[in-house]
Amino acid sequence: MFHAPVSSRIPGGSDLSLLLDQLSHCCSRPRYAFMLLTLIADVAKPDGSAGPMVRVGKALVPLRDWLCDALIPMGHRDPRRMALVERVREELRKDERLTGDATADEALVQDEVRARVRASGKTNLSRAASELVKAGLLKRHYQGYRVDHLNRGAQRQAVYTLTGRARVLVGAPRQTAAPPTRPRQGDLFAA
Repeated sequence: MFHAPVSSRIPGGSDLSLLLDQLSHCCSRPRYAFMLLTLIADVAKPDGSAGPMVRVGKALVPLRDWLCDALIPMGHRDPRRMALVERVREELRKDERLTGDATADEALVQDEVRARVRASGKTNLSRAASELVKAGLLKRHYQGYRVDHLNRGAQRQAVYTLTGRARVLVGAPRQTAAPPTRPRQGDLFAA
């Protein structure tokens, strides 16, 4: 179902154009899926895997949190996001958590908005990742400490690996050229 041949739709297309075409046919939100794949490729190892943690400055952040935070700016002009900011500001005002200092209050509002957007962003991220797994562009597994618990997450963190056409986003591994060697006597005419 999700593995329709795309080479016939774009004759002579590049790997990237074939990836975009595949995303347009297998994902409900192809632009979001492409941004997600690109961000994963940005922090991926040469084998295409990213996670479970991403280094941000001196701290380690779970991959899913980092992806959500990286995608937060994409919705800053969305009317729903602006309404959320006003709703959070009003809730903080009612709870008397605002100090009156405009800078400190704005930072408090933005922190609360970021936390709420991250929570809802994880749902969007999981939905897009599931579509990409079905399309054969991503593999997902969990890594880390596991405790006996019904929740499959249970203190484990997601690891995503780019597969199929998505590997084009990782790029070619860097190869170091071997230093040129001088031919030895007898090697010049060896067949």
